[in-house]
Amino acid sequence: MTKNGLRWGILGAGGIAAMQVSDMKQHGFEVAAVAARDLTKAQAFADEHGIPTAYGSYEELAADPNVDAIYVATVHPAHVSGARVALEGGKHVLVEKPFTMDAAEAREIVELAASKNLVILEAMWTRWLPHMVRIREILAEGLLGDVRAVHADHDQNNEGNERMYKRELGGGALLDLGIYPVSFAWDVFGAPSSIQAHATLTDAGVDRETAIILAYPSGAHAIMHTQMSGTGPNRAAIVGKKGRIEIESVWYNVVGFTRYDDENNVVERFDEKVVGRGMHFQAAELESIVASGKLEGDILPPSETIAIMETLDTVRGIIGLTYPPYTP
Repeated sequence: MTKNGLRWGILGAGGIAAMQVSDMKQHGFEVAAVAARDLTKAQAFADEHGIPTAYGSYEELAADPNVDAIYVATVHPAHVSGARVALEGGKHVLVEKPFTMDAAEAREIVELAASKNLVILEAMWTRWLPHMVRIREILAEGLLGDVRAVHADHDQNNEGNERMYKRELGGGALLDLGIYPVSFAWDVFGAPSSIQAHATLTDAGVDRETAIILAYPSGAHAIMHTQMSGTGPNRAAIVGKKGRIEIESVWYNVVGFTRYDDENNVVERFDEKVVGRGMHFQAAELESIVASGKLEGDILPPSETIAIMETLDTVRGIIGLTYPPYTP
């Protein structure tokens, strides 16, 4: 560990890794190494992003004494094995969403991290964006009153993305896109008391679009939609008895929101700019947890990550979405 923070390794050299590294480099994080199964690909990534060391295996990255924490950015089904390798190497781990393919895998690596006294964190980057931080403050202060509903969609046209249409690579709208509104509902309401869902599956057996309703003991609801064949408004709202919050499109990115009172008057406008995409906040969260000497933070503890995976497992069971064993 350096005096300014952790030395990071990147496990995976694809597009999401590139976005994460770009944000980290812009905000002064130390990225020490990158690994891919193909050394040529890892070296090209290292050259592009100014990373000193490239490896042709994940095990080499995990064994590097100059790396303190590893960001796992592989395809979805390989998250659990990548996290396992990193933890066995004694590294703290930030795992790209979806954390794993199911709750059983999530429990496995959370328990492994705890047994080794290491921090493991789901990279649900939206949780730490400035507008979400302010929204949690508003809810904690009771400014919306009794919150009755969450509305959120994540609808994109991803028909050119072959991976999302392959069951063997964890494809479908739910795990890639739907996880955002589901995690948002968890952030606002916590655990649902009942779950309803309906989906349209592709010929390959992944969900092209899925609608979800989560109900809560208070009688409140979260109403969500996700699809990968058409771009939607990608907005979100929280509705309470004293007012509501409307988050701009694209709501899970760095955007603003407007808070209204129950007479439809604007009472707050929030719009804080961020350099980059804002993915560095999740790396900062992991570093903060490590510096505190704890194993988890308050915003997204591992127990909640597991519970979110359980919700997604239930939705998958309802809509008939299954995945075969992963073969690298």
